[in-house]
Amino acid sequence: MDDDQLSQILKAASDLTRRQLLTTLVQQGPTRVTDLARHFDMSLNGISKHIKVLEGAGLVARRTLGREHLIEARLEPLRAIETWFGVLKSIWDLRIDALDALLSKKDDEDE
Repeated sequence: MDDDQLSQILKAASDLTRRQLLTTLVQQGPTRVTDLARHFDMSLNGISKHIKVLEGAGLVARRTLGREHLIEARLEPLRAIETWFGVLKSIWDLRIDALDALLSKKDDEDE
Protein backbone atom coordinates (compact mmCIF):
# COMPACT_ATOMS: atom_id res chain seq x y z
CA MET A 1 0.00 0.00 0.00
CA ASP A 2 1.42 3.39 -0.92
CA ASP A 3 1.42 6.62 1.09
CA ASP A 4 -1.48 8.11 -0.88
CA GLN A 5 -3.72 5.15 -0.06
CA LEU A 6 -2.71 5.29 3.60
CA SER A 7 -3.47 9.02 3.68
CA GLN A 8 -6.88 8.41 2.11
CA ILE A 9 -7.70 5.74 4.71
CA LEU A 10 -6.56 7.93 7.60
CA LYS A 11 -8.50 10.91 6.25
CA ALA A 12 -11.66 8.83 5.85
CA ALA A 13 -11.31 7.41 9.36
CA SER A 14 -10.56 10.82 10.90
CA ASP A 15 -14.22 11.89 10.84
CA LEU A 16 -16.38 10.85 13.81
CA THR A 17 -19.48 10.19 11.69
CA ARG A 18 -17.54 7.93 9.33
CA ARG A 19 -16.03 6.01 12.25
CA GLN A 20 -19.52 5.58 13.68
CA LEU A 21 -20.76 4.37 10.29
CA LEU A 22 -17.97 1.79 10.17
CA THR A 23 -18.75 0.67 13.71
CA THR A 24 -22.43 0.30 12.85
CA LEU A 25 -21.60 -1.70 9.72
CA VAL A 26 -19.23 -4.01 11.59
CA GLN A 27 -21.86 -4.61 14.28
CA GLN A 28 -24.85 -5.05 11.97
CA GLY A 29 -23.32 -6.38 8.78
CA PRO A 30 -24.41 -5.17 5.33
CA THR A 31 -27.00 -2.42 5.80
CA ARG A 32 -29.18 -0.37 3.49
CA VAL A 33 -28.22 3.28 3.14
CA THR A 34 -31.66 4.37 4.34
CA ASP A 35 -31.30 2.24 7.48
CA LEU A 36 -27.88 3.72 8.16
CA ALA A 37 -29.28 7.23 7.85
CA ARG A 38 -31.81 6.47 10.61
CA HIS A 39 -28.94 6.04 13.09
CA PHE A 40 -27.73 9.58 12.51
CA ASP A 41 -29.24 13.04 12.77
CA MET A 42 -28.38 13.66 9.14
CA SER A 43 -30.03 13.66 5.74
CA LEU A 44 -29.79 10.70 3.40
CA ASN A 45 -27.68 12.89 1.12
CA GLY A 46 -25.28 13.66 4.00
CA ILE A 47 -24.88 9.99 4.88
CA SER A 48 -24.34 9.19 1.19
CA LYS A 49 -21.48 11.69 1.04
CA HIS A 50 -19.79 10.04 4.03
CA ILE A 51 -20.29 6.62 2.46
CA LYS A 52 -18.66 7.84 -0.77
CA VAL A 53 -15.57 8.95 1.20
CA LEU A 54 -15.42 5.54 2.90
CA GLU A 55 -15.87 3.82 -0.50
CA GLY A 56 -13.04 5.91 -1.95
CA ALA A 57 -10.76 4.72 0.84
CA GLY A 58 -11.86 1.11 0.29
CA LEU A 59 -13.32 0.89 3.80
CA VAL A 60 -16.82 0.01 2.59
CA ALA A 61 -18.25 -1.68 -0.47
CA ARG A 62 -21.66 -1.22 -2.03
CA ARG A 63 -23.80 -4.07 -3.34
CA THR A 64 -26.91 -3.36 -5.32
CA LEU A 65 -29.81 -5.78 -4.99
CA GLY A 66 -32.59 -4.50 -7.19
CA ARG A 67 -33.27 -0.98 -5.94
CA GLU A 68 -31.58 -1.51 -2.60
CA HIS A 69 -28.01 -0.45 -1.97
CA LEU A 70 -26.34 -2.46 0.78
CA ILE A 71 -23.20 -1.07 2.34
CA GLU A 72 -20.75 -3.40 4.03
CA ALA A 73 -17.53 -2.75 5.94
CA ARG A 74 -14.23 -3.80 4.43
CA LEU A 75 -11.61 -3.84 7.14
CA GLU A 76 -8.66 -5.10 5.08
CA PRO A 77 -7.42 -1.55 4.35
CA LEU A 78 -7.06 -0.95 8.09
CA ARG A 79 -4.13 -3.37 8.03
CA ALA A 80 -2.17 -0.59 6.32
CA ILE A 81 -2.63 1.53 9.45
CA GLU A 82 -1.55 -1.38 11.65
CA THR A 83 1.55 -1.84 9.49
CA TRP A 84 2.39 1.86 9.64
CA PHE A 85 1.99 1.93 13.43
CA GLY A 86 4.13 -1.21 13.62
CA VAL A 87 6.93 0.58 11.77
CA LEU A 88 6.63 3.56 14.12
CA LYS A 89 6.71 1.24 17.14
CA SER A 90 9.81 -0.49 15.79
CA ILE A 91 11.59 2.83 15.42
CA TRP A 92 10.73 3.81 18.99
CA ASP A 93 11.72 0.38 20.29
CA LEU A 94 15.14 0.78 18.66
CA ARG A 95 15.54 4.24 20.20
CA ILE A 96 14.52 3.00 23.63
CA ASP A 97 16.94 0.05 23.35
CA ALA A 98 19.75 2.44 22.37
CA LEU A 99 18.92 4.74 25.29
CA ASP A 100 18.79 1.77 27.67
CA ALA A 101 22.20 0.60 26.45
CA LEU A 102 23.62 4.09 26.87
CA LEU A 103 22.24 4.41 30.41
CA SER A 104 23.53 0.93 31.33
CA LYS A 105 26.96 1.87 30.04
CA LYS A 106 26.92 5.09 32.06
CA ASP A 107 25.87 3.16 35.20
CA ASP A 108 28.76 0.73 34.67
CA GLU A 109 31.19 3.63 34.30
CA ASP A 110 29.90 5.30 37.47
CA GLU A 111 30.49 2.19 39.60
